[in-house]
Amino acid sequence: MTSDGFRLTRQRRAILDELRKVTSHPTADELYEAVRRQCPNISLGTVYRNLETMSANGIIRRIDVAGRQMRFDADIEPHYHIRCVHCGRVDDVGSSTWDRLEKLASESTEYEVLGHTIEFTGVCPACKERERSG
Repeated sequence: MTSDGFRLTRQRRAILDELRKVTSHPTADELYEAVRRQCPNISLGTVYRNLETMSANGIIRRIDVAGRQMRFDADIEPHYHIRCVHCGRVDDVGSSTWDRLEKLASESTEYEVLGHTIEFTGVCPACKERERSG
């Protein structure tokens, strides 16, 4: 049980452990395949439900990628992502500009900014190489 009353079951712990091992922002299906090694009887539905529960409780981050399967991130600190338009790969973009962006948005609109989401798109190095050699 976490300090806020969230119960970290054996299945949730296995999912979280697998998610923390990677920086690839896996889909639920990819996590399911990895978690099955630790919990052979776990179902895909259980993985989906636990990912939704953990993201709703702020334990992990759900990344809604336009037109693609949701992906998940163990890093809940504010950061940006970049998505390959060819293969769907998602990587982190390190930056400290979000505070400035929120301030600019607030000043130019007089809104109280509560947060924001930015998704960069491009072509990943592997897809660029395939394009060059193909």
